[in-house]
Order: sequence, then C-alpha cells, then structure tokens
Amino acid sequence: MMGIKDFGARFRLRFRLKNHQSHSINIPGDLNNRKNIVICLPPDQRELTMIRQLLPAITALFSTSEIYLLASPGSQVYAIFPRKGYRILTPSQDQLTWSGLAKKSYIKNLHQTDFDLILDLNLVPNYFIQSILLSFPKAIRIGGCNKLGMPYYNLEIKSKYIRDEKNIYRSIIDMLDRLKYSRPAEDNELDN
Repeated sequence: MMGIKDFGARFRLRFRLKNHQSHSINIPGDLNNRKNIVICLPPDQRELTMIRQLLPAITALFSTSEIYLLASPGSQVYAIFPRKGYRILTPSQDQLTWSGLAKKSYIKNLHQTDFDLILDLNLVPNYFIQSILLSFPKAIRIGGCNKLGMPYYNLEIKSKYIRDEKNIYRSIIDMLDRLKYSRPAEDNELDN
C-alpha cells in the first residue's frame, strides 16, 4: 500500500514532468567540458563505502572539474568521505518538502553553482534525487540503466552486473571513461 508521502511525492514529480524539457548531448564533447559535477550518493552505508573507494577514479576522470558530493537526506557521510578535495552537500530536513522532495529554495541554492553534470549513483529510485535531476534540464544527467530513464537521465549506462554493487559502480565509471575518450561519430564514419 502506498503511503501518503509516496503519493504526494509521485504527484509532485508528475506535475514537474509536464514542464520538463530535456536537451540533447554530444558524446564525447560534452563530457570533456564539465566545470561543476555533482555526484548523488545513496543513503546506505555499505554503498557509500564502496563509492568512497572509487572516488579517485572519478576524480581522475573529471580532473579539471569541481566535484561536489550530494548526500541523501539523513545519511551520515562525513565519517566516510574525505573533506579534502570534495565539497559535501548535505540537505537538512528543513530543505525538504513534507513528501521528501527538495524545496524550491534548496534547488535555487544548488542552481547558484550551475552544475553541468549530475552522476546519480543511487541503485534504487530516490524521490529527493529525482526532484534534483528534473531541476537541471540542461545538465548531463547520468544514471544506471533500468532505474528511472528519460527524462530523469539523458545518459543511462547499463551494467552486466545485477546485484554486485561495487562492480555496477565500477562499470559505470569505466563506461564514462570510454565515452569521454572516444572519437566523435563523424570521425569514425570518415575512417570507413
């Protein structure tokens, strides 16, 4: 049975979807010119520990970008993640609506940073993160395949792993690395 909070969150997200317009992206060009990247972290401590081990690979992949870590509401990330080199964003309860979505004031605060890439590492749908994803239509929004799909993501990465979280995260990062350093489609067609 769906609770009233779930119903309210789904209703508000459907309402936001009506006004949402996604923008196309060019691979690899758009991946190479990112200035501010936000990584949406899952709430589970076990997954956070796995992601912490993969942060050096993400940092190397986007070495010219400022990387922000967006914690899920209520998660304890300061004990796990290093403060050096990353900006950690932790929304408080007063920055959430009663149904768990991000308030307009919090989204407005996030827009001051002008994120141009959002990497969602949640393996299950999260209403808070969904509201953030819809608030940045011009950003590259990347997530795992078979989670939310369009219009939340404009790039989904499928993993051959189903339950092995660490390998799912590693395969997402590996695919981003391949995409970022691949040649544009026009160059490949000229070689054939």
